[in-house]
Amino acid sequence: MKQKSTQMISNQLTNINCWSPDSRFLFYDIRNGKNASLFDGTRIEKLHPESGKTETLYESKNGACCGVVTCSPVENKLVFIHGPEYPDADWNYSFQHRYGVILHTNGQTEILDACNIVPPFLPGALRGGSHVHVFSGDGQWVSFTYNDHLLDLLDKNENALPHDFDQRNIGVAVPLCPVHVNRNHSRNRDGSYFSVLVSQTVNHPQPDSNEIQKAYEEAWIGVDGYIKPDGSRQKKALAFLGDVIVNKNQIVTEVFIVDLPERLENFTVSGSALLEGTQTRRPAPPHGIAQRRLTYTTDRRFPGIQGVRHWVRSSPDGSKIAFLMRDDAGIVQIWTISPNGGSPHQWTHGFHDVTSAFTWSPDGKNIAHVMDHSICISSKTETIRLTPKINETDETDLPLPYAVVFSPDGSKIAFLRHQHQSNRIFVIESQL
Repeated sequence: MKQKSTQMISNQLTNINCWSPDSRFLFYDIRNGKNASLFDGTRIEKLHPESGKTETLYESKNGACCGVVTCSPVENKLVFIHGPEYPDADWNYSFQHRYGVILHTNGQTEILDACNIVPPFLPGALRGGSHVHVFSGDGQWVSFTYNDHLLDLLDKNENALPHDFDQRNIGVAVPLCPVHVNRNHSRNRDGSYFSVLVSQTVNHPQPDSNEIQKAYEEAWIGVDGYIKPDGSRQKKALAFLGDVIVNKNQIVTEVFIVDLPERLENFTVSGSALLEGTQTRRPAPPHGIAQRRLTYTTDRRFPGIQGVRHWVRSSPDGSKIAFLMRDDAGIVQIWTISPNGGSPHQWTHGFHDVTSAFTWSPDGKNIAHVMDHSICISSKTETIRLTPKINETDETDLPLPYAVVFSPDGSKIAFLRHQHQSNRIFVIESQL
């Protein structure tokens, strides 16, 4: 069994697309060794696992932090979170103040999403912060989660007018045109992509309805979308988690989906509300984009998507969306559902919880994850342990829940261990 450590501390892998397309390199960010959950790094780095050699690709300046880097599946183009430069008491790193930066192989960077803080608002620009940016299967579009600065201010103001709450939503940046905003606020910024929200939340979801108060942990469906019941192909779609309300006040998390238009021009047309939002309303999805609910779990013994924090993940062919949910014995298992709906199917049948984010193998036959303190791969019929079980009382060497990522060629799996008060990257052969 072959394992390699970088011998570097405070490394953080993202839970998807952390490999280069040729499976030779890993991309990661640097965190504080004492508390890797803090977003306090300033470097994006590249690792060659075979040699252990590392290279700094980007270093933020002027008080800004950066991290959560992912790679395009078709080229060594990176995108990552960037915090504000010259942070101050009014504008420092937060959900509402971060943005995406694209890093090209020649070292040049571009800001992904434009931001327009005060009126007049501009379609294609948002008014807050984006998070966990992921390229679509063709490397052309970028998904992200979003929080709104203006609505957050209103939430904190007891005397504010009625307004939309700052609730997490799903956004998409498309290469339609650069977006240039006015300079009537010092934190306004231009963006190289046209950005919109594609999910729809409401302040107070009607109990026992399909309305949601939060949309998060999204995933592109398939490398090239999925096949609809009529045999046509939906080229681009996103699955995500949404929080519904049942029995008046109980939150239950379910899986939702949005189908996206193929023509970029369709993203410029407002639907029932303005793309750019108003001073009291959040930006709204373009015309024709409507979310639909895939899972209905409220009648199960253990309702809702459960387990550790994870992102839904689609099989490469787009036919299955995987998520975590408890079985009738209360054990957290991996389940799948079709993007066309129907009943969920149980993928793992272990006696221990699945305790990590997870990824699919490129052939769609296996899922890599942590179970019983080991790195495992699970097919429909069996689970194989790839690393020895670690005693849970020994924090050293425990696989961490943040990332268990198949390489694009399926031969390797990258993951993190906690050692000496820091996170370190490890790579293991998948044995497939």
